[in-house]
Amino acid sequence: MKLRPSLISSALISTLMLGCADTQTTSQPTNQVPVTKAAQAEQSNPLLQEWSGPYGGVPAFDTVKVSDLESAFTVAAQESLNEIDVIANNPAAPTFDNTILEMERSGKALNRLFAYFGVWSSNRSSEEFRAVQVKLIPQYAQYSAKINRNERLFARIKAVHSPEVMKSLNPEQQRLVQITYNNFAQNGATLEPAAKKRFAEINEQLAQLHTQFASNVLADEENYVLYLTKEQLGGLPDSFVSAAAAAAKSRGKEGSYAITNTRSSMSPFLTYSTERKLRQKVWETYYSRGDNGDKHDNNQLIAKILKLRHERVQLLGFSNYAEWRLQDRMAQSPDRAIKLMEAVWPAAIARVKEEVADMQAVANKLGDKITVKPWDYRYYAEKVRKQKYDLDSNEIKQYLQLDKLRDAMFYVAGRLFHFEFTPVKEGSVPVFHPDVKVWEVTNKNTGEHVGLWYLDPFARKGKQSGAWATSYRGHTTIDGKTNVLSSNNSNFIKPAPGEVTLISWDDAETFFHEFGHALHALSSKVNYPSLNGGVRDYTEFQSQLLERWLFTDEVIDRFLVHNKTGKPMPQSLVKKIKKAATFNQGFATTEYLASALIDMKLHTIDPANIDADQFERETLKALNMPEEIVMRHRTPHFGHIFSGEGYAAAYYGYMWAEVLTADAAEAFANAPGGFYDEALAEKLVEHLFSVRNAVDPVEAYRAFRGKDADINALMRARGFPVVR
Repeated sequence: MKLRPSLISSALISTLMLGCADTQTTSQPTNQVPVTKAAQAEQSNPLLQEWSGPYGGVPAFDTVKVSDLESAFTVAAQESLNEIDVIANNPAAPTFDNTILEMERSGKALNRLFAYFGVWSSNRSSEEFRAVQVKLIPQYAQYSAKINRNERLFARIKAVHSPEVMKSLNPEQQRLVQITYNNFAQNGATLEPAAKKRFAEINEQLAQLHTQFASNVLADEENYVLYLTKEQLGGLPDSFVSAAAAAAKSRGKEGSYAITNTRSSMSPFLTYSTERKLRQKVWETYYSRGDNGDKHDNNQLIAKILKLRHERVQLLGFSNYAEWRLQDRMAQSPDRAIKLMEAVWPAAIARVKEEVADMQAVANKLGDKITVKPWDYRYYAEKVRKQKYDLDSNEIKQYLQLDKLRDAMFYVAGRLFHFEFTPVKEGSVPVFHPDVKVWEVTNKNTGEHVGLWYLDPFARKGKQSGAWATSYRGHTTIDGKTNVLSSNNSNFIKPAPGEVTLISWDDAETFFHEFGHALHALSSKVNYPSLNGGVRDYTEFQSQLLERWLFTDEVIDRFLVHNKTGKPMPQSLVKKIKKAATFNQGFATTEYLASALIDMKLHTIDPANIDADQFERETLKALNMPEEIVMRHRTPHFGHIFSGEGYAAAYYGYMWAEVLTADAAEAFANAPGGFYDEALAEKLVEHLFSVRNAVDPVEAYRAFRGKDADINALMRARGFPVVR
């Protein structure tokens, strides 16, 4: 069975990434356990029901309850195990249809359940849910292990993977078989019984540790809120002040102003606040998440996680975790990933040195008598931006209305993908929070229904920070064509009633980025559910590429209008934005690369005596990390790599994908029709979006571009010297 990781919370990602196509097995067939009458009674549980209603059925977000989750999991997991047993014990000779295809069909109830689980974990967490989550993590690991150690199942997969059978399959089927086989082989299917047992034990321990790591970070985000008085608001834009007042009111602190411990609150505060001591406090609170020496400190958890990961890959014969992780990625090896990052690193830190010099000069001119520190970077960078480019971020923000940007994304989707987004009738599709809105997606040329798109835009208590995309249901044709249920989730600060949501240019780019992930899901033409996934250092490419359409004249002229006057952004301001496109790239590139390099280096060492804080300090020192910048995600709250394994030894993938992005963007820039060139857009959808993981990404990109991507496209895009 294939559980798509996009449906599952980060707490379960590690187990799923190891047990995906969860199929390794015991020396004896698993005993098929009949569903008891008590279990049959549980079929009335709303979490287990097939989705009903319009649009091919939709999740019943409005009726499900956390209290039903544990019993629902018990039934759904047993149903899945029963299905796997039938496949494994089939007396007929193994074929694609009776083995691989049947695995693709299995586990439907569990997949539906995890759509709900993911929402509770990411969008509406609570103490009640976390208590259940802690119980389910080991139960899921045990369930996964039963499949992973099913030797009869793996024997059938291996038989279908034989050259004789493979040559009879079409290319999409061959790729599915290869991915399924690799998942098993890479996750212990060929191990001896004792090693398999230990492998499963490690997975269970890791799942629990990942959950605790994520819970600790969330606790520090929820528990640290800075409340300001009116006298402490110097420099802050009116829109931010209104949002901070609303955030305080929602927390029972009416009359105060809340600075929450999230990036969407921290970043603008550090950019505009004239209160340097408060900037330092906000900076220290944000970047010390998970690193406060209290019950939510993550440093010891990191050491345990790294040691267990290292032990597990050694069972498979790999020298380190990164070597195991990258074997089927575009980068192929840690050395290739590090080589890319180290090629860009010198130019990035050299640019930081220039940026800091410019900021220090401004501070000196203002008579501020300070030496630029990390909590000053955004503040003085904004002043340099005004000085060098006569560009005010707050002025730009007045033209970046959330609703208008959403319409801009719809416009781009219409031009490139022929998608049309129409709001569904309120109440016709259940949602899990009043802030969530839903649109129907159709092909505007054919009228064909494609799917639904859910948007959950605002920050709130119990919602994880950041921005992400997920799918509640992916495209498949194996039992009739299904429509896609895709979602985007952000953490914008909700405005006061009657006011519009204004966001920064960076946040606008992120909004487009995550929408790129949604379009990737909605464009899918693959037949098999497992192929809706992707190769980690490739899947960010499509979303990064979509960011480039925010810069296009069509979007700027039509949708970037002033929130008060309704007038389009003046060309003088547009020219300034484009002129300043590479401004502050030293900061952006260095904070990201520092995190990516730490991630890779943590996963290429023997972690026997690891001290996470010490390793971070010493590694950054060896890299000559500028003291005015900190990692984008410091190790104690680096959820990408320690709340699960989706990005572990893979955070470099954003830059690997950015090379593809920059190269593809140059193709559009040079096309006759520019970024809206119809012929190139058709190739984009055909070769880079619709095929998902049904085609090797290297071959897919070559089919689109006619060549491999050039790293110097990235260097040109960031304003860095090209690599010789």
